[in-house]
Order: sequence, then C-alpha cells, then structure tokens
Amino acid sequence: MAVKLPPKRKLEQTWIVRCFAAVLLFGQICLHFLQGKTYYRKILEHAVTAGPGSMAPVLLVSGFAGMIFTIQTARELVQFGAVNSVGGAFALAFCRELAPILTASIIAGQVGSAFAAEIGAMRVTEQIDALYMLKTDPIDYLVLPRVIACCLMMPLMMIFALVMGITGGVFAASQFYQVEPETFLDSVRDFLAPSDLWIIVLKGLIFGTIVAVNGCSWGLTTQGGAKEVGQSATTAVVTTWVSIFIMDFVLSLLMFEHPAL
Repeated sequence: MAVKLPPKRKLEQTWIVRCFAAVLLFGQICLHFLQGKTYYRKILEHAVTAGPGSMAPVLLVSGFAGMIFTIQTARELVQFGAVNSVGGAFALAFCRELAPILTASIIAGQVGSAFAAEIGAMRVTEQIDALYMLKTDPIDYLVLPRVIACCLMMPLMMIFALVMGITGGVFAASQFYQVEPETFLDSVRDFLAPSDLWIIVLKGLIFGTIVAVNGCSWGLTTQGGAKEVGQSATTAVVTTWVSIFIMDFVLSLLMFEHPAL
C-alpha cells in the first residue's frame, strides 16, 4: 500500500513554494555577500566546473550556431546585394542574444543541475544538518561560493562563445557565399559597439546568478530520497531556462525598446 505524503510536506514540495524559496535564498545570499561571509577556497573549485569544465560544449554549440545563423542571414542579404552587411547583422544578433542565451542554457544544464543534485544529495543524507552541528552556515559554505563562481565565469564563457560564433560565421560566409573574411570582419567592427560587449557582461552576471541560485535552492529544498534528488535536478534546469528567457525579455525591453535617435 502506497504511503501518502502529509499535506504539509506536499505543500513544501510544490513548484510555487520552492520558487519563492529561491527568491528568499537570493536575499540571504546578498546579505551574506555584503557581510563578507564565504569560503573563498571553494570559489576556485566551482569556478573550474563552471568555466573550463563547460568550455567544450559551449564552444562547440556556439561554433555551429554561428555557422547556421550566418547561412540563414547571408542567404537573404546576398539576394538584396547587401553582402557588406552580412557580418554586422550576424554580430548584432549573436552578441546581444544568441551567445548569452546559448551559453547560459548549456551551463544551466551542466552546472546548475550538478549543483541541485550535489546539494540535494547532501540534504537527503543529512549532511547539511551536520554542517549546522559544526556551526557552519550552508549558505556560506555551499551556496555563496557557487554563486560567485558562476557570476565570474559566465561572462567569460559568453565572450568565448561570441568569438567562436564569429569564427564559425566567417567560415560559413566564406565557404558557402564567397564573402571574404576581411569583408565579414569589417562589417562586424562597423556594427558592434563597445556597449554591446558590456551587454554580454551584464547578462553574464545576471544569468550566472540565476543558474546558481536556482540550482542551489532546488537542492536545499529537496526532501525524500534518490528519486527526489533527480527530480530536483531536472526541475531546477527547466526553471532556470524559463527564468533566463523571462529575464532576457525584460532586459531587451529595457535596453532596446526605444530606437536610437
């Protein structure tokens, strides 16, 4: 006979309640960060996971995405005789949207899910309770280093993704549409502004925070056993993706709603 969960436990495990818990956790993280409470040696460990550990999939996806987007863009622009604008049109879209979104999505799937699974496993095996007995705050020891590591590495990974995407775009434009690499890169320089690179940094900080906070929050609120740990990791990734797209929409409205004068 199946054992039914008590109503209180069911309420604690609902999606809305756990999302609200993530918001509260973000507030605690900000407070602890301002107080300087963290284990700095743990930051480097998690930075390796969020950076070099995720480099291969980020570069691979960015390279092919750059080639695919260039093929679709160049096909239309070449027909209208706007060959000189191929690189610029590609660079604007890839720098402002594709590179941040693709990079954040990959790191959410690889790093965010790992955070949720690791902390969730510690929760169900009562290791976090042991930290309290040792007078160690789990936010200082487990959460804050992960958030700082993601915030530091996400902008760097996005810049690498942008460079790889442009490289893929140059290759696709020259091989399939006979657009000279010099023409493509000149167009990129003409269209991109220094502010576009700051957009990548800003989105990297915000998306890195979303990935780490969601992963850690869903891990900390895990209850049950191994099955619930897997469910928390999966749901953390989905919730992170939704949050990233919503935040990207809000940032796009704030930054690009009004046309330049």
